[in-house]
Amino acid sequence: MSPQSQLDLTPSILFFPLLVSTAFVALCSFVHEPARQRFSAIFLAGAGAAYLSDGFGLWEFGFCAVITLLAYRGLDNYRAIAIGWALHTCWDIAHHLYGNPIIPFEASSSIGCAVCDLGLAAWYFIGAPTIWKIRFGTAA
Repeated sequence: MSPQSQLDLTPSILFFPLLVSTAFVALCSFVHEPARQRFSAIFLAGAGAAYLSDGFGLWEFGFCAVITLLAYRGLDNYRAIAIGWALHTCWDIAHHLYGNPIIPFEASSSIGCAVCDLGLAAWYFIGAPTIWKIRFGTAA
């Protein structure tokens, strides 16, 4: 068992990644469709390559290929983007458990990334709606 997997999951380890995902959703909500979906697909593709420098060897290339395929499908399907972020969450947890954090000098970085990615997956699963769309009561 790796030292990373023995970390106590303190509120700050869980809170700050949720704050990051909330900030991402808030900022991305300013981007209008269809640019939001295109940006999100490209962002997912980049995230798929996050662990290529170290970790699980050739498996990293396979994972990157799967995420790239989901990112491509995500150009017209938010569920594909959601699945990609959910898979990235699983990959983060595997890296956390096996001692290959995304940021080598920050032991909690992979588990923090998993929490953040799960928040993103949830938002994309519901279709990535803007959080800034406020409707004032008007007669229909």
